[in-house]
Amino acid sequence: MKRRISSGFTLVELLVVIAIIGVLVGLLLPAVQAAREAARRMSCSNNFKQIGLAMHNYHSAYDQLPRYSTGTWRDDAPDAWTPQNTHNSGSLSAMAGLLPFMEQQALWQMISNPSVQRVDGGTQSPPWPAMGPAPRINGGRDQYIPWMTETPAMRCPSDPGVGLPAGGRTNYAFCLGDAFQGTPFTRPIRWSGPNPFDVISGSKQTQGRYARGMFTHRTDRKFRDVLDGLANTIAMGEITTDLGDNDKRTTLNRTLDTVESNVSICAETGHIDPQRPSFWCDGVDCPAPSGPGAMHSPNDIYNRGMMWMIALPTSTGMFTNLPPNSELCVDRWTEGGGAITASSRHQGGAHVLMGDGAVRFITESIEAGNKQAGPVNAGQRSPYGVWGGLGTRGNKETVSLDQ
Repeated sequence: MKRRISSGFTLVELLVVIAIIGVLVGLLLPAVQAAREAARRMSCSNNFKQIGLAMHNYHSAYDQLPRYSTGTWRDDAPDAWTPQNTHNSGSLSAMAGLLPFMEQQALWQMISNPSVQRVDGGTQSPPWPAMGPAPRINGGRDQYIPWMTETPAMRCPSDPGVGLPAGGRTNYAFCLGDAFQGTPFTRPIRWSGPNPFDVISGSKQTQGRYARGMFTHRTDRKFRDVLDGLANTIAMGEITTDLGDNDKRTTLNRTLDTVESNVSICAETGHIDPQRPSFWCDGVDCPAPSGPGAMHSPNDIYNRGMMWMIALPTSTGMFTNLPPNSELCVDRWTEGGGAITASSRHQGGAHVLMGDGAVRFITESIEAGNKQAGPVNAGQRSPYGVWGGLGTRGNKETVSLDQ
């Protein structure tokens, strides 16, 4: 009687099977990663839709849009450049007003009432005022709980930014138009003493020439002001937050004074690393940017998207001058105006929220006109092409993404 010899895998066969499995995993992993990113992108878009719904509900309730740069002020304050704990310097972003319409009533109640609670568990003395202290999270104001609270409704899942030194981060910013002039977007209620923003300084008149977006610094806007049509006007844009990695989209470059006359000046001056075109030069492959205003350090609180509560364009605003995912280049003494565009961690572009509540994905290749254009005045056609036209509310440019 013959004995049956059971056969098994030879070493060669085993290696072949392992190789096949490795190839299959290599083929499947990108598909899995792509599916995960698609899910994150959809969640990001859905968050934007909810913010759009909140914006429309706010307008239905108050017959105006939430004001960009608003809040409390004391007439005996020496100036508005020194952040105060007794008032918020009239510097809250429009996101604060949207909170009750975004299912964030608890956070709104914390802000709108005096409080003695601190992040470190201690007791604040004197108490934090109603509507909070100045929203710049330095000088101890990083102990005010609402300013350090991160809300999932304001975050895109594709953005990994988290934690200090930021306060509550945001990935959604208000559209301030296609043009800027540095002063109006950071002009406080008072420079100092008796120089109010609205009357003596002339900044409101200057701003009227440059502030062409759906949202305007310290000015009430209504849907009826959007003469180009809500469906043709960007209300908000997606932004990515700073990770401390010298990313050109998130690390603030304010080394030049001439960005008002040429929004591409930072790129043209050679500030972008030629070996890593998504990053600023760091002194290794090319000289690090230097100048009178200086680069902001990685993870600086004034870098992109680091404070949802403050009405500074680098934190909560965007302009439609350079196309999405372009460099962050601003004036020497201000975080208020410059090439401050939409950006994202998605491939190839960023989301925008239109005035009618629709969410659209704008590619980096959108036609953006003359990137070396100088200052733009009210009524002038946007020099920044389709992208610029979408950011203006009333220039009678009925630019549509469907064209």
